[in-house]
Amino acid sequence: MITEEDVALAARSVAAMLAGDRASAALGMRLESVAPGRAVMSMLVRPDMTNGYQICHGGLIAAVADTAFAAACNTYGDVTVAAGFDITFLESARLGDDLEARAEERARRGRSGVYDVTVVRRATAAEPEAVIAEFRGRSRSLGKPISGP
Repeated sequence: MITEEDVALAARSVAAMLAGDRASAALGMRLESVAPGRAVMSMLVRPDMTNGYQICHGGLIAAVADTAFAAACNTYGDVTVAAGFDITFLESARLGDDLEARAEERARRGRSGVYDVTVVRRATAAEPEAVIAEFRGRSRSLGKPISGP
């Protein structure tokens, strides 16, 4: 059972992590929600994020997924980093798309964890929601507490 204290710890931990994350801030990423083992990040695809085919650069889709993954695995108060990840692109993201990366813990044992992130294009009046990518991240806790912002 998740308590109010668990949710508060998750929020404090992720706020401290994101406070120093200049890369995610520069990309305009926004934390939408956080809970133990879960996080949702969003990012609007800007002109400087598109490649030569005028679609969102895959590395930037991976970046928003990675930030959601980082947020989800840092919700327990311990500094946790990526041990690796895989991403599968299912559809292109385009200029102006509002992307949402939904991270969820699948397993956490000792200092290791596995998290899945689904990146979607948010629905608009003209288009329904669409899955852009599926991401699986592997985490490793460093065994030290997250310090406040």
